[in-house]
Amino acid sequence: MTKTVTDRIRGSICALATPFKGDAVDFEAYEAFVDWQISEGTNGLVPCGTTGESPTLDPAEHDRLVSTCVETAAGRVPVIAGTGGNCTRTSIERTKAAEAAGADAVMLVAPYYNKPTQAGLLAHFTAIAEVTSLPIVLYNVPARTVTNISIATIAKLSEIPNIVALKDASADLARVSLQKAASAPGFIQLSGEDPTAVSFNAQGGVGCISVTANVAPKLCAAVQASCAGSDYATAQGVHDRLMPLHTALFLETSPSPLKYALSLLGKMTEDVRLPLVAPEVATRKKVRGAMVHAGLIET
Repeated sequence: MTKTVTDRIRGSICALATPFKGDAVDFEAYEAFVDWQISEGTNGLVPCGTTGESPTLDPAEHDRLVSTCVETAAGRVPVIAGTGGNCTRTSIERTKAAEAAGADAVMLVAPYYNKPTQAGLLAHFTAIAEVTSLPIVLYNVPARTVTNISIATIAKLSEIPNIVALKDASADLARVSLQKAASAPGFIQLSGEDPTAVSFNAQGGVGCISVTANVAPKLCAAVQASCAGSDYATAQGVHDRLMPLHTALFLETSPSPLKYALSLLGKMTEDVRLPLVAPEVATRKKVRGAMVHAGLIET
């Protein structure tokens, strides 16, 4: 039986960093990075999410990053384009562009800065769902947006046919079971926080949209494959190996430490766009040490 797009939204999904060369997007490095991710076992790709510095991308860059990811992936793994933002009209424009580019699904973050009510969130996501046939992954990350999508709102949204999944970066593990009980049958839950991804899966999650997968795609894929096979002892063993890296990549605002880590692997420069800046020396030391601990680089 042929798998649908929804069936493929699981496992280790990389929230792709956007390579820059100075202040310009480095599309050559980006294509090579996407190809490397797939060759290392990553199960899905998210271009233009938070890790991709989406708030600093102009519309042309955003659309080209999505189309380049789609073209490079060439159907090997699903591409879930980040098209959310704090303006519903703009999110609709980016979503339509992603669908035209051939993206397999879109990811919509809760609007930041505006602080919409739950009624506003419901109206925002519904309006976008009405203009696309693509599967939609909701993204709840209160630490970034200040807005928290309630379980009741997620339950209502899960009844909309093309809203099929949630990336949960709330770090509240109690929500996994509560959301599963409240949401429509088959609604997909994905962790959005690497340090709790194994525990998240144990309660009903089926994958992680991961920052760490940028640096350690093979290991992150191994964690998710072990969870899918209910081999949590193996998953936890690899997770323990990665835990210092999960922590180090967020010692300063992501993706600054991540870009430094990727520069150590030769995948891209450490350039980020203002208002982000390069990480401090102390952070660099901890990132390097965590990469050595994970076996990604030598001392």
